[in-house]
Amino acid sequence: MLRRKDTQDDHGIDRLRYERSLWETGYDRVMGLDEVGRGCLAGPVVAAGVILDQHQTHPALRDSKKIGESERRQLSNWILQNAMYYHISVQESSIIDELNILNASLKAMLECAEHYQAQADFLLVDGNRFPSCLIPHKCIVKGDDHSASIAAASILAKTYRDDLMKKLHEEFPFYGWEKNVGYPTAQHYKALEKHGYCKHHRQSFSLRTTKMYQPA
Repeated sequence: MLRRKDTQDDHGIDRLRYERSLWETGYDRVMGLDEVGRGCLAGPVVAAGVILDQHQTHPALRDSKKIGESERRQLSNWILQNAMYYHISVQESSIIDELNILNASLKAMLECAEHYQAQADFLLVDGNRFPSCLIPHKCIVKGDDHSASIAAASILAKTYRDDLMKKLHEEFPFYGWEKNVGYPTAQHYKALEKHGYCKHHRQSFSLRTTKMYQPA
């Protein structure tokens, strides 16, 4: 098992303290869970679940929002190659409209946790709530910057979703998804005013600024 001094980042922050406590208690497959895309106007919400190997991790794992794209992609590749297990769940805009964004996000994380290949024995969840399930769990507010497992899930989910939105940009180039990946920016709202919404926009979200829109 990795020791504390081996898992600190350059600022002395130990993001494996939750995992280490669980490993020492006898848990082996501790899964970190996080989602990205809740605040977007378009595209899916994407969750990831990652089980790190307790004998090796990466000291640079931290909140994906605090990492540049190049480093985030390098860390994502490291996770794909070195994690004991990972799973990604995508909930499309139609599911978000049906369930609401919170429930769609929870559904995505629960699917990662309960996938038959995961065999997770404890869950570390970003945020302050999680659905009832048979697997014991702990919710951690701002967990993506306090737990390496949650950070890994955050990085994997964001990289996957950003790549997906850039592909959707090729079909609908006027919304600027190659840069804003579906978030509400001035360019995105301007394109909505001019072109209306498309099939990837969340109808349950406010897509209006000053005008009524029709589908693109």
